[in-house]
Amino acid sequence: MDAESGINRTAITEFILLGLVETEELQTMLFVLFFFAYLLTVGGNLSILAAVLLEPKLHTPMYFFLGNLSVLDVGCVSVTVPPMLHHLVSHKHTISYNACLMQLFFFHLLAGTDCFLLTAMAYDRFLAICRPLTYSTRMSHTVQRTLVAVSWACAFTNALTHTTALTTLNFCGPKEVNHFYCDLPQLFQLSCSSTQLNELLLFAVGFLMAGGPVVLIIGSYIHVVTAVLQIRSTEGRKKAFSTCGSHLTVVCLFYGTGIFNYMRLGSEEASDKDKGVGIFNTVINPMLNPLIYSLRNPDVQGALWRVFAGRWSLS
Repeated sequence: MDAESGINRTAITEFILLGLVETEELQTMLFVLFFFAYLLTVGGNLSILAAVLLEPKLHTPMYFFLGNLSVLDVGCVSVTVPPMLHHLVSHKHTISYNACLMQLFFFHLLAGTDCFLLTAMAYDRFLAICRPLTYSTRMSHTVQRTLVAVSWACAFTNALTHTTALTTLNFCGPKEVNHFYCDLPQLFQLSCSSTQLNELLLFAVGFLMAGGPVVLIIGSYIHVVTAVLQIRSTEGRKKAFSTCGSHLTVVCLFYGTGIFNYMRLGSEEASDKDKGVGIFNTVINPMLNPLIYSLRNPDVQGALWRVFAGRWSLS
């Protein structure tokens, strides 16, 4: 082992994030666009959270999970977009090695928790529609908190595993990351040492993180659809499908972009596509979630109106 690898296993102390565009005019336009997207995302998700907290009608398991999802979306967009905005303003695209690892860890922590939380929400819909008589006991406050805690614990383990595994790689140049935030596929391209074990780890853990929840979600909704079709009331079927449709839309967007990004390791030729997927993962999905859940939900719409008008009920 040489002295250099014995110290940090890397000769690079910082990376250069190439970002989305190179010309200064486009960078200014991107700053404005992403700044307002960030404000809209944070504002929308915090509004949903405020509605869930302040409106007694929304004090149910489904909206408890939705409030937690809003917190995760705010965190996820805050890990990536503000640093990108800073780089666009300062025209300095460097990020230290440690800051890059920290950004990677927190992004995978929040996105991983999101992954498991969406599964818990599918389980909640399954119990509410298919097991209504035992719903209150099977989805008690203790069960809700346990599901959220387990989601955080599993995501923490995943994020720590990938971050620790990345520190075993040797980075000696080049140091240009063809992305606007630090992520595994792009960093693998810069490693001077073999990334085969890291890639196998990413596929294996990714299969567990995505495959298991997807199977559970699909299984839950097969039972849900079967139960909903047996409802005689047209209004009842419409309400059930509307609630489940919002969740399924979020699931498809989240898992679709995630599987594309991590189960197909990006090559240098595919980096521009990876940037587009990254925008979906970090900006568009968190921004759309509040709209999707409130667009056809009169309970959420009413609660949001009372929050903005200052007319919520505290009884």
